[in-house]
Amino acid sequence: MSQLNRRIFLGAAASGIAATAGLTRTATAQSTNRNNEIGIGVIGMGGRGNELSNGFRSAPGARIVAVADPDEKRSGQAGEKFAAKSYQDLRRLLDDKNVDAVVVATCNHWHCLAAIWAIQAGKDVYVEKPLSHSQWEGEQVVKAARKESRIVQIGTQQRSDPMQAEIKQFLHEDQALGKVLYAQANRLGPRASVGKRETPLPIPEGIDYDLWCGPAQMEDLYRNSFHYDWHWDWNTGSGEMGNWGVHVLDDVRNIAYQDSVTTPQRILACGGRVAWNDAADSPNVHYVYFDTGTFPTLIALSNLNKAPNERGGWPTNTGLPTNGPSSGYVVACEGGYYLGQRGRGKAVDKDGREIRSFKGGDINALHKANFLDAVRSRDRSSLNAEVEVGHHSTGWCNLANVGFRAGEAFDAKQARSIDNSLEQWDLLLKSMESQLGKFDVKLSDMEIRMSPILTHNPETERFEGEHADSANKFLKREYREKYTVPEIS
Repeated sequence: MSQLNRRIFLGAAASGIAATAGLTRTATAQSTNRNNEIGIGVIGMGGRGNELSNGFRSAPGARIVAVADPDEKRSGQAGEKFAAKSYQDLRRLLDDKNVDAVVVATCNHWHCLAAIWAIQAGKDVYVEKPLSHSQWEGEQVVKAARKESRIVQIGTQQRSDPMQAEIKQFLHEDQALGKVLYAQANRLGPRASVGKRETPLPIPEGIDYDLWCGPAQMEDLYRNSFHYDWHWDWNTGSGEMGNWGVHVLDDVRNIAYQDSVTTPQRILACGGRVAWNDAADSPNVHYVYFDTGTFPTLIALSNLNKAPNERGGWPTNTGLPTNGPSSGYVVACEGGYYLGQRGRGKAVDKDGREIRSFKGGDINALHKANFLDAVRSRDRSSLNAEVEVGHHSTGWCNLANVGFRAGEAFDAKQARSIDNSLEQWDLLLKSMESQLGKFDVKLSDMEIRMSPILTHNPETERFEGEHADSANKFLKREYREKYTVPEIS
């Protein structure tokens, strides 16, 4: 038994949970690697893990020294590709003294526990978005990073785009479009059904399914494909809200609010998983109103085509004088609109005429360089997407998902009552109803759910008041004993 695994086992025996609080930190970063390089260990060697590995391999002063994946085929191929040690069990990678920093590119349900174990093993961490699968466990990662004084960056790479500072100056310092009225995030990108089998999906050979499930429950799968489609299963994923929603909502927090708002004070969520009759359970239509105490934010999310036999996403020009970004955001102001998306953006006047355009930089390389620079300097304030920033942005997605999961039948009157003065919210609801109608889905159908108006306390990160109990139960998941996310004091 390795030193790491022995400590995990002894901690579980002593306290009844699989905590790794007894792990000791490596003495100093870059202590064992040649040429003073930062040794990178990558956990999760799917598509994103390989992309990140390629990026870090190209970064000056970094080297991929280890990879891990519960799929032996993936870990073995990645080990050969990157000339790195390969492990099936991430705990063996965390025992590797050549690893100074860990990249967590696992399924969402593993993000927090892998990050905490890495932090407690003395590693700095780059963890993919969304930070957490539930809001409580994200808070534990922040606490662990503070307790162990580790550098932890979140993979919302647009935070490293120099364009972001230009946009904030344009909107807030120059007041070029006047007062902000509301913000709207969009993810209107079609996807396909995951299928629905009559018998459980056989687990592919070479996958340690117990390890793959980790903190999640071990359940039979009825989708057609094992990999990637875990995104749309609440047991392992966070739906499209946690997949793309976290990027566009993080942009809203950064650009529109300048991070002055951590999480919303009230939310109302509605939507459903419709038209496909498949084995997934996260919504493929998800619309949410966020009340922040200043100006509101809306998000429109759909994975359906324009119509059953028509390709393309849902309309992006609802309430706007021009088409908005299908994967991006709009900051609506008194004098016009800023339309932002990855790598570019533009400001238009109230008639849709372009005022100014913005062009982004190489955000992937810049974000990795920002992390590596902070690892060397030990200055977490230099990070562009420090763990607490990522926790708050992920929180918007977690709360939106809680709203959907705590929902009941759709109530049109209540949906509009959260803000009777904002015409854009009413227009979005009407647009959602119209688009669903093309799929023979009515808002009154049982597949459509809507939360009550939920009150949330950003300080305690808990729901309060009426309906709080129905929502708070989703803030922390049930863990399996060997893979419990520890509570960090």
